[in-house]
This record gives sequence, C-alpha cells and structure tokens, in this order.
Amino acid sequence: MTIWALIPVKQFDNAKTRLASVLSQQERAGLAKAMLQDTLNVLGQIDGLAGIALVTKDRQAAELAEASNALVITDTTDNLNSALELGRTSLIEKHGATSILVLPADIPGLTKTDLAKIFETHQETATSLVVPAHDRDGTNALLTTPSQHIAYDFGHNSFTRHVAALRALTEGKYEQKLTSLANDIDLPDDLEQLNQLPADRLSASVLSHAKERTAAPSLADYDGDEDLQALLETQDIQSLMQRARDLRDANFPAIITYSPKVFIPLTKACRDVCHYCTFAPPLRPGEKAYLSPDEVLELARAGKKAGCYEALFTLGEKPELRYRAAREALAEFGFETTVDYLAHVARLVRDETGMLPHLNPGTLATEEFEKLKPYAASMGMMLETTSKRLSKRGGPHFGSPDKLPEVRLAALDAAGKARIPFTTGLLIGIGETRAERLDTLLKIRASHAKYGHVQEVIIQNFLPKPGTKMHAFPPADPIEHQWTIAVARLLLQDDISLQAPPNLAAGTGAELIEAGINDWGGVSPITIDHVNPEAPWPSLDRLAAITESQNKSLAPRLTIYPKYLQGADRWLHKDMRKHVLRASDASGLAFEGNWVPGSLEAPPTIRTTGEVDPRISEILSLPAGSPLSEDQLVTLFSARGASFHAVCKHADKLRRQVNGNTVHFVVTRNINYTNVCTYGCTFCAFSKGKKHERLRGPAYDLDMPEFSRRVAEAWDRGATEICLQGGIHPGYTGQTYLKLLKAAKRAAPDIHIHAFSPLEIWQGAKTLDLSLTGYLSRLKEAGLSSLPGTAAEILDDEIRNIIAPDKINTDQWFQVMQAAHSLGLKSTATIMYGHVDQPKHWARHLLRLRDHQLNYRGFTEFVPLPFVALEAPIYLRGKSRKGPTWREAILMHAIARIAFHGVIDHVQTSWVKMGPEGASLCLNSGADDLGGTLMNESITRAAGAVHGQEFAPWQMKDLIRSIGRTPLQRSTLYGDVSQERQNRAMQAAPLDELINTPFVSLKTHHHQDA
Repeated sequence: MTIWALIPVKQFDNAKTRLASVLSQQERAGLAKAMLQDTLNVLGQIDGLAGIALVTKDRQAAELAEASNALVITDTTDNLNSALELGRTSLIEKHGATSILVLPADIPGLTKTDLAKIFETHQETATSLVVPAHDRDGTNALLTTPSQHIAYDFGHNSFTRHVAALRALTEGKYEQKLTSLANDIDLPDDLEQLNQLPADRLSASVLSHAKERTAAPSLADYDGDEDLQALLETQDIQSLMQRARDLRDANFPAIITYSPKVFIPLTKACRDVCHYCTFAPPLRPGEKAYLSPDEVLELARAGKKAGCYEALFTLGEKPELRYRAAREALAEFGFETTVDYLAHVARLVRDETGMLPHLNPGTLATEEFEKLKPYAASMGMMLETTSKRLSKRGGPHFGSPDKLPEVRLAALDAAGKARIPFTTGLLIGIGETRAERLDTLLKIRASHAKYGHVQEVIIQNFLPKPGTKMHAFPPADPIEHQWTIAVARLLLQDDISLQAPPNLAAGTGAELIEAGINDWGGVSPITIDHVNPEAPWPSLDRLAAITESQNKSLAPRLTIYPKYLQGADRWLHKDMRKHVLRASDASGLAFEGNWVPGSLEAPPTIRTTGEVDPRISEILSLPAGSPLSEDQLVTLFSARGASFHAVCKHADKLRRQVNGNTVHFVVTRNINYTNVCTYGCTFCAFSKGKKHERLRGPAYDLDMPEFSRRVAEAWDRGATEICLQGGIHPGYTGQTYLKLLKAAKRAAPDIHIHAFSPLEIWQGAKTLDLSLTGYLSRLKEAGLSSLPGTAAEILDDEIRNIIAPDKINTDQWFQVMQAAHSLGLKSTATIMYGHVDQPKHWARHLLRLRDHQLNYRGFTEFVPLPFVALEAPIYLRGKSRKGPTWREAILMHAIARIAFHGVIDHVQTSWVKMGPEGASLCLNSGADDLGGTLMNESITRAAGAVHGQEFAPWQMKDLIRSIGRTPLQRSTLYGDVSQERQNRAMQAAPLDELINTPFVSLKTHHHQDA
C-alpha cells in the first residue's frame, strides 16, 4: 500500500481563535507555525510513508511544507472537510496514494513511537484506524484504506461519527488509543501541555510562561483592535457611540428586542449584604423565606394570560446558609437547598403554564447549573465588577462572599461548562473606575471566548435607594453609562446582545439606543421590577415609540436568544426544547399573538408607525422583477412594523399591475382516495397507519363506486376540476393511478383532472419501472390534465431530511416537474412552512422555484401553505413550532409576489389555513387568487384546522367584493368558465354523505379491473 499523510492547515492569522482570550493574534499564529513544524519533523522520521501533503491557503504554511519536502495542495474550499476531500482526491488521482492518514497540526506532543504504532497496526490488519482525542469527542488521527474512504466529518463528536461510518461499511474494531495523539491544543487550559514538551520541540519555546496564559487577561493582554488607553481617556462620546451604533447595526439590524416577562421573586433572603440593595433586606422574625409553589404558579399563570413568555426567577444567594427560617422552610417543602427548590418550582412553571423559566440562582458550581438545566431556557448572574477593591472594607461588596470577583468569575465559567445560555453584566456607578469596567468586560469576553455561552450583557446603571448604606451615593453618570455601553459594544464579541433596562434610564431611553444597545431586557405588564421597585417599566406602546424614534422596530423575544435556540442540541436540555420551540417564530424570536393557521383566533395588530428599514427600502426600489438574492429575501422576511406594511403595499402594487382588480377562484372538489401511507412524514396529520391510529383515526381506502360517485357529484354541482391526492398506499402501483384517471373520466368526461403529487408520480413510475416522462405520458393519455405542486414542503434538503426523511428529495421533486412541464402538463407550486424551517430556507425555496420557472414556464400559480400544527405528529412530539406567525404568513404571500414578478403571475391564498380574515389581508398583500371551493377538505382539518370543508362560490364572491375587488371564476389553467358551469355551481345541491371505505388489506378495490 502507498500511504500518504495529509495535514489540513488553516491560515495562521485565523488560527486557534479559542485561545484569543489568553493569546494575541501574533502569538496564536506563532504557536500554529511551531506546532506544524513539530508535526512535519516527526512525520519525516517515519519509515514507509510515501509522502507528506499539506492542504492549505496559507502562504507561510506552504513555505514550511516545501522546506520539509512536503507536497502542497492549494485549498480552494470553504471548510475543513471539503479541504480534506480535495486533498484526498488529489493524492489518489495524481500521486497514486491508496491509504490516507489525516493528522491535525495541533498535537505538539506527537511522538514517532505512537505514529509508528498506527502504521504497524495498519500493516497487520489492513484496516482503517481512528484515534480519538482525550475527551473522545474529536478525531485526532484518521487512517483510511481504499475500500473504506469514508466521507470526512471532522467537528464536534467526529470520533463517534467516523467510527460509525466505518462500521456501516464493515463491522470491526477501528479505535486505536495513543497517548501522545490524544491531546491537542484548543482551549487555554490546554496550554499547560506546552510546559511538558521535550526541549527540542519548537512548540515548547514559542510561548513564554505558557502556564500563566491560562489565567484571564489583564488590560495589558488585550489582543483586539481597540486602543484601550484611548478608550479610557476619550471625551468624544458622540464619535464613540457612532462607532458602537455602526457595529450594532451590522450585527443586529432594524430591531430592538425585549422579553415579555413575569417577575417571580422566589426568595428575597440572601446571605450577602450588598450596600446598595433593597431586594434582599435582612429576614425579619416570622417573615416567609420563600414563595410557595401555589404562589409561584399564580404569578406564572397571570403572566401567561398577559402574553408573557419569560418567567424570571430572582432570588438571594444561598439564604439557607444564613437563616434558620430558610432552612426550616426548605425542609417543610421537602428540600435541602434553595437550588433544589428552585428546580422544583421551575419545572412546575414549565409544565403547567408552558412559560420559559429564566433563573438567576447566583454563584453556582457546574453540577448545580446542570441540575437546573432541564427546567430553564436560560440563566443569568450579574458579574457586576471584577474590582477586588470594592469588596474590601468600605466598599459596596464588603461582607458579601458571593460578590468576590474570583467567585463570580468561577460561576460564569461554570455556566459555560454546563452549556447554559447565559446573561451577565456590569453594575456601573458603585465606585468602580473606567479601567475596572474595561477589565470586567474583558473577563466576560474571555469567558465567552472559551465557552460561547454569554448570550447577552446588561449594562445597568446604579440608582441610590432609600434605606440602604448607599442612599446618599450619587446615581451613575449618564455619560458614563453611555460610554460603558459603547465600549462594551466595541470590546465584546459581535454575537453578544447588549442590554440596558429602560426603566432605569436617566432620559427617555432613546439615549441608550444611541449608545449601542440592541435589547431592552425583560419588561413585565403585571409585576414590578422587584430589584428596582422605585422604577416602573414603560408601557409597551411607550417603549415602541421610543424605539421607533431611533428608526428601529420593537420586537418581542424569548429568554433564550435565536443563536442558542438554533443550536438547541447543545444549549437546551431535551425536556426544554419543545416548550421553547412552541414559543418561537421562524427567526427564533417570540411568537406574536394567539393566531395560528387554521384557527379562529383573532390576528395580532401590526404597528404601522416608524421608519422603513433602509435595507428593505433599497430592495423595494429595485426595478420590478429584478432577481433577488437569498440574503435580500431573508431581509424582506425580517420586515416588521412600517417595513412590514411597505413590503405588503409594494406586493399589492405589483399584483395590480399583473392582475388588475380581479380575484380568481375555481370550483373544485378535493378527493383524497386513501389516507393509508407507508411514509412517516412528521408534519402530516392526514395519512393513517397502525403507528398513528390512536392519534389520527381510522384508515380508509375508497372503493371505485364511491370514488366515481364523488367525481360525478362534483360535476353535477358545477365543478370544473377535481383534485386527486392520497397517501402512498402500500398496495398502490402506477397502474392504480391510471385506473383512477379512467374511472374519473367515465364518471365526468369533461372535468379537468388535477391530480397526483410529485411523490405519487415518482412512486407510480418506480413501481412500473418506467421513466418519469414515460409514466407521465401514460397518465396524460389516460386523462391527467395538470399536477398539484404539493409534496414540495420546503425545497431544501436540510429541512426535508428532518420532516420527511424518506420522501423524495429536492432534486427528485424538480425532476418530476421538469418531466411534466416538458410534456406540456402544467402544475401549481407550493410551500409548506412554519415548522422547523427558517427564513433562509424559504428564500432558497422561492429561488429554486423561480429558476425552474425561467426554464420551463410550467407553474400556473404559487400557493403558500402555512403549517397547521395542532394535530401534526412533529408538533405533538414537541419537535416543531406551532406554525408561522400572522406576520410571517402574510409576508410569504407578499414576498412571493415580489420574487416571482414577471415569472409566476398568480399567487393563491388558502382560505382553509388563513381563514376569511387572513385570506382578505393576503389578497391585499400580493395574492390574486382565493383557490378552490374544495367541497371536501380533509388534510388541513386532520391537522387541526377548524374552517369549513366548503367555501361556496357565493361565499367566495361575497368575500372578494367585501374588499372592493372583482370576483372571477376560472378554470384550473386560468381560462374562462362557461355560464352553464357557473350557474350550476351557484345552484349546487347539498353534498351527499361521504362513505370512506375502511382499509382492510393490501388487496384493494383499485387493483380490480376498472
């Protein structure tokens, strides 16, 4: 065998970013170079190695490789695994490599002896080998053979994935443990290894005092772009704030968020004695130490009723260590510690109200945070200050052991180790200096660099309170407050949200937005701020007006930020995920209002005041029909307030240009011939099978007489179309669908047959071993007139793999459409959205449909189908949202009109899912079509919708006229409808009772000769 070593190397300037808290960029680059050279030196001593190759973009790395007689492969990809695939392909095709050893360049302790063991084992067994990192999470070496060149999958948990991939090919033992290869350098604590290296290793000498570098940085250690001394000395606050605003707007554009919350002061007893605090006065004799579970639930239920999502638990630090009454109260409740009791009541709130607990439990150890994690969406602890001086006699923290900086910093890191989405912050104006504030910010920055857990930082200004030792202390200087906010924005990582409480603002609060915040924090409509009871929260209307005065829109959020929700597998306990999903919208913010698709709930009001987001104005100013990018479409989907109305108004203008004042509808009958399905689409509440019989009701499979009767009845009632779709029945073949067409044509020869989803077409062709074109040709000859563009769901396999993993993929869906459209068969196009998708997936879906339409011109209309969740399995299992919000649903119609202008002329709204009020608004936001009368609607109602099964032609016309538009009955393909058909539809008799033939076996009526 010809064995090559392949080393992937990042650009040195961007190397080892997780060491940024303790090493400068120059030091990190120097370390990366040294470790690469050490790796090359060791590999050069291995006999039997055909060659060494680097795949890299870095010029200096390439020079080091060439100096060591290593091959350089220029990396043209954008990620590690793609780079490795590029390297492997090159080595196999150009250099005759058979086996490939992938070895990272960050294992400074690598030894010749351990490397030799890999080759010895490989020569003896002729099999692939995987060497795990010390934590068995990562892969530190991977040797693959010609028959086992698995896809590279480096990253979190890669060791498990690599072994599984190999075992999927051939069962065997692939793990090889090697001490010197187990320890790579990724985190500050890893730098200790450098002190243990042999003296001849470059990595041992490149850093001086490596052991000390594991400590948090001082001001002198700061390695960012800011001149700290200049920040400390600046008096030009306006220029500083402008820079902060620019950075804020680049990362948090258009909106200022807040969390609708209820304040639950579980206990005000505290072992600390902070000199400014009124929240936790000494516990008086006879005073209750804790709220009872019933009192907690009463507050939570009131918050739920008022539209809150966050249940904020505040409490003093470890009161049981100071007060006998606290210990006795805990014992009465059945608990030993406050943490145990907090876990109990947080679980009650979560399970009985669905609200999301945010816990402020104080300074805990990692295992205590982990104990609380199943019951909290997020947690927090104000770091306040890292000034040890303020904990000495005469300082505000004297006598408060939990306010010692080292204690609080340990708790901050402990939360990171427990992977808690975390809130922390500074309390300014309690006697600290600017330099001490900078030190506090830099220590937060360092902790976040290690663990990535700091989702928001609060910059809270001190206000003196009567009855405290600091009652005569001056309040924090407003200019210093703005300075600290601006500096925090410049120093902290870009993904950290910055918050300042609006009720404590020295001015209106607008000055806080000017300084660089993007969040107001929690605002409660029903409870006071128990920490600052003298400062009431502004009303939401007032807060919205303040926000709009700064050309921003106010948006509610959850207590967990979108980034952490999107990484829920890492940041949320599995028992919390369903509660958070059900409270969120597609962007990870709060679900606004009570309306969900298919419901009778009143929709929320969307504010019209404020300024339009400049990004959206720029997009809307483009020439009509301009192709939009994914980012531009995502920006449109972010529209709120005035921007929302601007998007809808623009879409309506384009609709008038194309369709005038006309609103179309079609008289049709839906016939779902079976609800038996072999597929397990998690969003579908319609199809039936043994697995979901209890949940979804009895399975049926229409016999031919009942099917034909429904077709004939549809024609008699004035229908011009029947729409045929069903589950993927295990007994159905392509012949079944041909028989259905023939039966329909016998029952109503002149009716338009709009039938069979792309999934059914794919299945039918497969069972008859026909090409898609061949099978569609036979269907067309048998009477198929057009196709519904269903089974599209989201045309992005990242989502399809979650909601319908065994269904046809995106490419296969388009293959069916390409074949149909090439034969002259028209179709609709749909999207089913609002489950686990995000706006970026919607944008990709629209763009793919647009690209296809430009080539084939086969789509007659676009039909947004909002996900109806209430009876859908994925929702009932807690793995999806509850559908799109009202805002998202309206925007889907509007943005589709904008994206498809000049390409797809018609946008349809679903009255079944949107309801009459929603359909009316959609018709004024870009839609021009009200869809079909349906006669029978099963799929949406099975999912929990409550709107009727038929919307008669006269009802269609009344709704259309009520919004000042002209109704027009159309054919399926937007042709004219005879007066005879129109008259028959307006005079239709009531429907006969439906008979759903029970499913009894795979031998169905459809397999009989028709």
